[in-house]
Amino acid sequence: MDKKKITLLSYDGEAFEVDAAVAMVSKTIEHMVEFDCAEDAIPLPNVTSRILVKVIEYCQKHVLDDPAKSSDDKEELKSWDDKFAANYMDIKGLLDLLCQSVADMITRKTPEEIRKTFNIKNDFTPEEEEKIRKENQWASE
Repeated sequence: MDKKKITLLSYDGEAFEVDAAVAMVSKTIEHMVEFDCAEDAIPLPNVTSRILVKVIEYCQKHVLDDPAKSSDDKEELKSWDDKFAANYMDIKGLLDLLCQSVADMITRKTPEEIRKTFNIKNDFTPEEEEKIRKENQWASE
């Protein structure tokens, strides 16, 4: 049985055919496929082919090495992620995309919603939290 393929089209016009499971690691691509936003290829107007190669590499690793397998596999995947980040820290475009994605995730959200999104434990007492809100009231005006 052939795996379903999806074609990704980079900003500079290069086409990449990847397994659907790999492409769907990206929620953006998953939504575009779900809502039939692309017929032949999914255009990625903000992603160059150089960056898309690295994004695909990352997604392939995360599809092939499912971290739910075992704790050893989780450690191996974390180690790979660390090396991936360390090796490619100089890819400004990938960093920009990541930062924009995080910014989009937290825009117009309350601190509680942000904590829930990122599974962050609130370690402030109610008094400390109120003090911080008062000190930083200017940020929400």
